[in-house]
Amino acid sequence: MIFDNIKNIDTYKFLDEKIQKGFDFILNNDLKNIENGKYNIENSNIYANIEEYETKEEGLFEAHKKYIDIQYIISGHEKIEISDIKNLEKHTEYNEEKDITFFNGQGGCLTMKEGYFAIFYPQDGHKPCITDEQKSHIKKIVVKILI
Repeated sequence: MIFDNIKNIDTYKFLDEKIQKGFDFILNNDLKNIENGKYNIENSNIYANIEEYETKEEGLFEAHKKYIDIQYIISGHEKIEISDIKNLEKHTEYNEEKDITFFNGQGGCLTMKEGYFAIFYPQDGHKPCITDEQKSHIKKIVVKILI
């Protein structure tokens, strides 16, 4: 897992070319005014989902086998709990079509604010959308990168 502010993006030039294409999409689009929905960057190999929602008090950890997530906060703030999936209890079996497994457990916390991103790899259980200090309306981009 990687967590940082987009201002420090040059630090991560060493990352895979596909991840760089995801960051290029984030940096070269007017995300505050982009409509919610799915945007293909490189067919099904790299795509972005723009979404808006209200944070919530509870949730489940999730993890993916086929895709890496870049989650970037366009506006609002939320907590994302994190844990290695080895330390979590499986809540559902893996859904291959949706590339997701849900887990229960405890973890550490990231405070995601506008301009911050996190990269989640297959071992990185993450519980997004959680209320931080108070409920917040979130606009987020999740870039999915095929491994």
